[in-house]
Amino acid sequence: MRILYLDCFSGISGDMFVGALTDLGVAPSVFEWELTKIALEDHHLHFERQQRKGIAGVKFGVHAGAVHVHSEHEHHEGHDHQHEHDHGDHHHHHDHANSPDKQSPERTTDEQELVPTVNRTYRDIVQLIEESDLSDFTKKHSLGVFRRLAIAEAKVHDCSIDDVHFHEVGALDSIVDVVLACVGIESLGVAEIHFSQLIDGQGSIHCAHGEYPIPSPATIEILAGLPLSQIAVPFELITPTGAALVAEFQSSVGTFPAIRPTKTGYGLGSRDLPERANVLRAILGEKVVSSGPERLIEVQATIDDMTPELLGAAIDKIRDAGAAEAFFSPVQMKKSRPGILLTTLCRPNQLAEVQEIILRHTSTFGVRYREVDRFALDRTFVSVTTPYGALAIKLGMLRGEVIQVAPEFEDCRKAAEKAGVPIKTVYDAALQAYYETIHALPVGGAR
Repeated sequence: MRILYLDCFSGISGDMFVGALTDLGVAPSVFEWELTKIALEDHHLHFERQQRKGIAGVKFGVHAGAVHVHSEHEHHEGHDHQHEHDHGDHHHHHDHANSPDKQSPERTTDEQELVPTVNRTYRDIVQLIEESDLSDFTKKHSLGVFRRLAIAEAKVHDCSIDDVHFHEVGALDSIVDVVLACVGIESLGVAEIHFSQLIDGQGSIHCAHGEYPIPSPATIEILAGLPLSQIAVPFELITPTGAALVAEFQSSVGTFPAIRPTKTGYGLGSRDLPERANVLRAILGEKVVSSGPERLIEVQATIDDMTPELLGAAIDKIRDAGAAEAFFSPVQMKKSRPGILLTTLCRPNQLAEVQEIILRHTSTFGVRYREVDRFALDRTFVSVTTPYGALAIKLGMLRGEVIQVAPEFEDCRKAAEKAGVPIKTVYDAALQAYYETIHALPVGGAR
């Protein structure tokens, strides 16, 4: 299973996230192509290799207006500080309806002439994303991130979520950062995303409403329930957009997962922080599944008034949410009526989503849950060559010893359909190829 780990050593922002994904191998052309699928005002993207405290990575930026050439000095001293997520130069880009619409002080004169003022509400952004040609994955999670941002701002300013405004350059920055972060995650094909301990700076930031404390009120709201601490750096390190990306995608926060690293990338912030590399480190790798006990949450609901079709659709939703297991069992309910017991095993961070799916997509009036321990074998995959092509074999290991061997059913099914033979024939061929490979290894060879 491919997973992604984000080391938020110097916080996290949307542009650092995109820079790190670029450094991991997502091509700038992929990002540029995907942005043609959404109706945005004129803009251009910058991907530049720079260093922070000796660490090389990608500095990403989005600039309003048509492409034009800058001197080296102009690039570093002007446009880098224009970007909303430049650590230490944050300007409050989420605003509620009663605030004056301010011109961003960091926008250069040529950008002001090229780009008309854009004042978008949360509802406008939702419509923009929904009407785009972006993938379902990118639409779903982009909308999820903006909803988190809008809910937080609405609570801070005590206004309706529809009254939250994303205006001028800040709106463009946020939309591009969020959409491209989702595009990059989908492009990498990761199943889980884990984050380190989240740290922010200290002091205050100047926003449209005045001086705000660090972490900003919106960031605190978005990260509710997640571990957060501060360090003695007088700048904002976690932006609201960065916080919303964490909240949207996190499988865990605070611990380094068991991983076999395959590639590392760095997304750079604009400011050189004192005694600290202003980078977001992204580590791509394969998840190591431990054969120790795993703490899961068992969620159950009893149902006696739904059709099999609707029950099947509900359990598909639960599995899509990442539940470890989901199944039905027949039970006898009150008044001796036959019913169905829906049982789901999920990880603690998935409980809220699984619980809501059950309540929204079944007819139950409540759920019950408890913590359980699950012991599972270490798992890995190998490929074997058969007369029906290359097939994947799943191995179950206990303390390094292979004790379970199972050809992947979907591989066998596709190969059987292509060859016009029974699935069992392909299944047996895969097992035979595996054991012949093992027996061909020299004594003491790898298994």
